[in-house]
Amino acid sequence: MNRYNLFFFFLILHVSGFTAKAQHKETATHKVHSIENGKVYIITQTKASYKIDSARYAVFIPEGITSINGVLIHQHGCTMEGRGMATAYDVQYQAFAKKWNLAIVGPDLYAKNNCHDWKNPGSGSADALLTTLNQVSVLAKIPSLKNAPWLLWGHSGGGYWSQAMMAAYPERVMALFSYSPGLNASFNYPEAAMQIPVMIRYAGPEGDACCWESAVRTFNELRKGDGMVSIALTRYQNHNYSFVRYMAIPFFEAVMQQRMPEKAASGFTAMRPIDRSKAWLGDTASLNIYPERHYPGEKLSASWLTDSITAVKWREYIITGTITDRTAPPAPYGLKLLRRHNMTVELSWKADADIESGISHFNIYKDGNLINRFPSSGIYQGFDTNGDNAFPMTVAPLHMEITVAANDTGKIEISTVNHFGLESAKVLCPR
Repeated sequence: MNRYNLFFFFLILHVSGFTAKAQHKETATHKVHSIENGKVYIITQTKASYKIDSARYAVFIPEGITSINGVLIHQHGCTMEGRGMATAYDVQYQAFAKKWNLAIVGPDLYAKNNCHDWKNPGSGSADALLTTLNQVSVLAKIPSLKNAPWLLWGHSGGGYWSQAMMAAYPERVMALFSYSPGLNASFNYPEAAMQIPVMIRYAGPEGDACCWESAVRTFNELRKGDGMVSIALTRYQNHNYSFVRYMAIPFFEAVMQQRMPEKAASGFTAMRPIDRSKAWLGDTASLNIYPERHYPGEKLSASWLTDSITAVKWREYIITGTITDRTAPPAPYGLKLLRRHNMTVELSWKADADIESGISHFNIYKDGNLINRFPSSGIYQGFDTNGDNAFPMTVAPLHMEITVAANDTGKIEISTVNHFGLESAKVLCPR
């Protein structure tokens, strides 16, 4: 081989090696958005070896917390890319996170063939998530985020993905809520997955023609191994229409009360086992509910429920398609009143959403009489009944001007109203 051939030979080796390195190079971009209740870290992952084009995650961390007890991963379904970010800005989920010291993750997975590319963890969707949690743990200076257990929530193709993640990472999953799981979801679940409480919602063959078989199959696969799974048929709804958060949030809370590690740490902390003595079973035909030890029929055909409260809510959800909130929301706080000129003042305040049913609006009173509301029409924030995404995604700042004359000494009060029309205590604005 002459010297020119040798030159080109080594040049080809060099270029080939560079190309190989470039193909495996991972890139990540991030930005941080400070909001009223905390911070949202927006991370985008790309990697040539992924089957997906990119993965973007919006990660909400509540203000003032220094350790994370768990991570709610709210995975969108097929064709829902671009809307997952809304979960991190959802005031109801933010209140849920604040109560339990959780991080909230709203993924957006992008791929040429949509969910058929990202539905399996090996596509890069699992690696991108794990990489993001590691990066946010550093950015937020919260080491416990890296190994905190997961609350998985998935809709349709996202239901398939979340069930696949449970099969692949059972030691990381605290609970799973699968909303109309699709794409013929069926897995060889390991024994460890039988220790994870699971709830599956579907709308039956009439309202969920594409996916109801996946829901029933998953229920049967887990129950035959004595898995802790329930199934909820809301037959008057459909695949893309359900008030799932009203059932999913209390389901997650019941599980966390039993499974959450005693103390979060920077390393992995094992979750506590479920107390089977508290479990109830629900007859999927009659909807009668019983303590597990007293169930009169074939137990492995019944829905397994964490406790009596979950059992009651499961039955209500199947019958009505929702869970009625019967408690008032928390009252506003941090109220301020600033006079702008002789006839107007500016009110400002802070508020935590009702974990059960969010925030519809705020009422403004003067001397006990309702004089205004915020916003002036519509709602402060709601959610769609398809992907469970918050709207509007970014809520308006909590301040408004009202007419109050300079010599008017009447008392100004503000209250919060949730989506079931229940009102908090009125809080007085200091003068």
